[in-house]
Amino acid sequence: MNAIKPERFRPPLSVDHDGPVIPDIGMPFPRHRHAEQDAARELTREWALAQAVMPADLITAFLDDLRYTDLIGGYYIGAPLPALTAINDFSLWFFVWDDRHDKDIRAGRAESWSRLHNALHDALDRPQAAPRRADPLVHAFADAVRRLCNPMSNHWAARFARHFHATIDAYNQEYRNRTTHTVPSVSEYLTLRRHTFGMAVWIDCLELAAEYELPDRVRITPSYRGAALASQEFSAWYNDLHSMPKEIAAGDFHNLGILLSHHRKISYRRAAELLARRVTRRIADYQRAEHDVERLMDRIDADRRLRAGVRRCLVNMRNWISSVYWFHYESCRYRMDGWDDPANPPYYRDTDC
Repeated sequence: MNAIKPERFRPPLSVDHDGPVIPDIGMPFPRHRHAEQDAARELTREWALAQAVMPADLITAFLDDLRYTDLIGGYYIGAPLPALTAINDFSLWFFVWDDRHDKDIRAGRAESWSRLHNALHDALDRPQAAPRRADPLVHAFADAVRRLCNPMSNHWAARFARHFHATIDAYNQEYRNRTTHTVPSVSEYLTLRRHTFGMAVWIDCLELAAEYELPDRVRITPSYRGAALASQEFSAWYNDLHSMPKEIAAGDFHNLGILLSHHRKISYRRAAELLARRVTRRIADYQRAEHDVERLMDRIDADRRLRAGVRRCLVNMRNWISSVYWFHYESCRYRMDGWDDPANPPYYRDTDC
């Protein structure tokens, strides 16, 4: 019996050459800002310089306009400053890691990626043991993980590590897909995207920000998981919508809009419209799930402390949606005007491979 060969990516994907036009969507949730966001931004600037996560000149030139700390400052309202700063640093690291992953793929640096992939798994298991002379991305990652886990229980830390191991492996799967030109189906991509976006770890960080670890009788219920996943999938898919032009330029097909164009044989413009509809539906899904969680609190006769912890998590799920929305209009990360090479964003340069 002949094996089925994987589908290969052969651009152009769309039936015409129209680029995507990013549709606007309604945003029902107000925007909020952490009271200590400015202080956290400066602490993250200092951390990025000390850890050499980005070259110093790029931190000076781009960090403010990238708005990474504004994004987190809008997500985790009420978090203590040390927790907010740790999440800020981890988020900045995540963006730079994503850029390094793309560069390793496009430059054909298989050994570089393999070393980084393996080192991150090791650092996640033993963050205290990460060597100072490691790749700056590995040492910075270990530092951020230590600080994220320090205030939380061993159970939470083990869960966080399990979730991020899956993210590292998903990035490796994406590496293989792109280097072998293997196009996932839409359903395969949606599963992969849950991991490459890091949905589970961002949901974990809701508890860190709330200073409250949720019991399993709430955290793993369909109601709570449904609300959290709707918030995260809105965020990931909205990111896909706005990053379509950048990823088309880079030849990266790991984008829901690009895959809709490819598999349905429609234009990028039409695919962007369909993606915007999906994104909008996830807001409505979140609103329904939020009410389900509130009813769950009544069914399990939750005490005041549990209700307050759950409420803080739900409020920040809403904040995820509104902060992601505004970030994509304000950050220079996806603004390609003036770039010398659309496939090489000016805010990224290798530090050490």
